[in-house]
Amino acid sequence: MKLKTWLMISYLTIMLLPVVFLFLLYISINKYDEQQDLTEYVSIYNQVEGVSDTLENGDLYTLSSKEHYREVKRLASDQVNLSLYRYDGIALFSTKEPPTSQKYFRVNVEQLYQNLNEFQKRHSSYLIKKPVFKEGEMVGIYEVTVQRKKWVEEVHNRTILFIACAIIFFIVLYTLVLYFLHHRLNKPLKRLQEEMTNFANGINTENQIKFRRDEIGILSSHFEKMKTQIEQSRKALEEEQKEKQFIVAALTHDLKTPLTVIQAYSEALERNDMVDENRQEYKNILTEKLKLMKQMLNDLSIYTSLQSPQNSLELVSVEGQEFFDMVFSGYDEQCVNKNLNLTVQQHISGVYQVDVKQITRVIDNLMINAIRHTKQGQRVWLAAISSESSLPNWVFHPFKEKIELWRMKGTVILIQNEGSYIPKQDVKRVFEPFTQVDGARGLGGSSGLGLSISKILMEKHQGKIGLWSEENYGTLVACWIKEG
Repeated sequence: MKLKTWLMISYLTIMLLPVVFLFLLYISINKYDEQQDLTEYVSIYNQVEGVSDTLENGDLYTLSSKEHYREVKRLASDQVNLSLYRYDGIALFSTKEPPTSQKYFRVNVEQLYQNLNEFQKRHSSYLIKKPVFKEGEMVGIYEVTVQRKKWVEEVHNRTILFIACAIIFFIVLYTLVLYFLHHRLNKPLKRLQEEMTNFANGINTENQIKFRRDEIGILSSHFEKMKTQIEQSRKALEEEQKEKQFIVAALTHDLKTPLTVIQAYSEALERNDMVDENRQEYKNILTEKLKLMKQMLNDLSIYTSLQSPQNSLELVSVEGQEFFDMVFSGYDEQCVNKNLNLTVQQHISGVYQVDVKQITRVIDNLMINAIRHTKQGQRVWLAAISSESSLPNWVFHPFKEKIELWRMKGTVILIQNEGSYIPKQDVKRVFEPFTQVDGARGLGGSSGLGLSISKILMEKHQGKIGLWSEENYGTLVACWIKEG
């Protein structure tokens, strides 16, 4: 149940329950009073009937001494008072008066004659007045007053009981309300506060509140999502920091070798006893090492810029055939200089949305790696194949079925070379920065960032890159890009 709904129901219950309770208590007391009234009426009626025979004696209603009313006095008690009046309103006798009082007085005749023969129920007593006749003429009126002491006492006790029950009911009601408020509101909020405090202090605890279906459960679920996002961001920052530390360490290591060579050869060139032939060779080596350092720094700059969220591609529409003709040109000379056999092939049609500069960089990185790791006399293949065309026959047999599944609904760029293979345990690491699984760090003319840069650029194109390698065959790298 939603917390808002629960609170509304609670407020309504708190308002209605006391009213219902007091109403039911009032009805029960009234019902009890009705039963007591009947019992009391019967009892009082019997008492009145018990004295009526004596009081209806007409001789009592004459002016006489107090001794004349001795029998009447005997009928009176603490609860029963008797008064006798002559027909003209003169008060003859009353048990309410002191025994020594002998004074006669007249009452209002009109009031005296009101409500004759009626039981008059008052708060603390019952009153009945009856006329007395002698020889057909009314000679007087007697008045019987019965005190309701027991009823008054019971009313007092019921009032105390009523107040006590009301107080107990309100205490129980508000105790239950406080308990449910604590259980439904205070306790979950306190637990959520503890969760937040523990998270702020780096303490991981299991959150049970998120399974509730009220607002606090929703708030807790949002907190859990926020905590997950913060933890992911924290891990990403830690990974980024580790990566930066690794990059600095790797770059320091990679730059140390060419710097050492440059220092040694520069010192050698300063000597005057070196022949011209060796001097030129040393200058060539220095130039090569400087180019390598420049490439390392350039790759590092590109890799760092690609990590930035602000970095975005400049996509343009290109005609496939023309684009790949341009990108694939220029590798013949490099292969001829190393005595490699290069095969270029493409089966492309349609238009592609690409960043020309970045796709060119990807193919350059992959071709440089392929040429570097291919020995003299071996072969290198380069191809671009659309989804509607078949794979070239020269694709190594162990890779063909995997590539067929991998390239579905897209165009693939294939770079394949003969030569040394990459062990299976190292295949997944080749796209990590500064990874050179052949152990030639600092010696092979590579920064170790080429494949990492290629992977980032392909993902920015909403594409993918994969690598397969097999002993006695070689290595194939494939890039997948969307068509149309």
